[in-house]
Amino acid sequence: MNETIVCAVGNVATQPVYRELAAGPSARFRLAVTSRYWDREKGIWTDGHTNFFTVWANRQLAVNAAASLNVGEPVIVQGRLKVRTETREGQQNWTSADIDAVSIGHDIARGTSAFRRSTRPEPVTLGAPAQPEPDWATPVPAADSAEPEPQPPREPVAVT
Repeated sequence: MNETIVCAVGNVATQPVYRELAAGPSARFRLAVTSRYWDREKGIWTDGHTNFFTVWANRQLAVNAAASLNVGEPVIVQGRLKVRTETREGQQNWTSADIDAVSIGHDIARGTSAFRRSTRPEPVTLGAPAQPEPDWATPVPAADSAEPEPQPPREPVAVT
């Protein structure tokens, strides 16, 4: 349970790469996170250092990320931070900061977004009969009904 959970706000830096793997769908993209600060001398907001993260998404999140994200779009990513250090071909160490995403969404503080619920395949249960979807709609009385539906009595309300 010793995980570092982060929330990164930035822009999609590369187009998501989608792959169908044996373990299920996977997608990755680079996220650019630039700090901003108020420059008192110039009286303007100035960009600071930019950090780049590789964001990994799996299963349904990967499918939705690949279908929804484009380069330059502002996003918020929440997930587990993983920092790796490697030595390549005898040269100095190479460090990578990855985020194993749990949630990804457009940052609507910087624009608008239209949400569309994704459809999931129905789970197949062998031997069980299919259950019909319940009718959640409120019943509407028939227009040709001669008698109005009875209403429950109301309690008197005291007005002070």
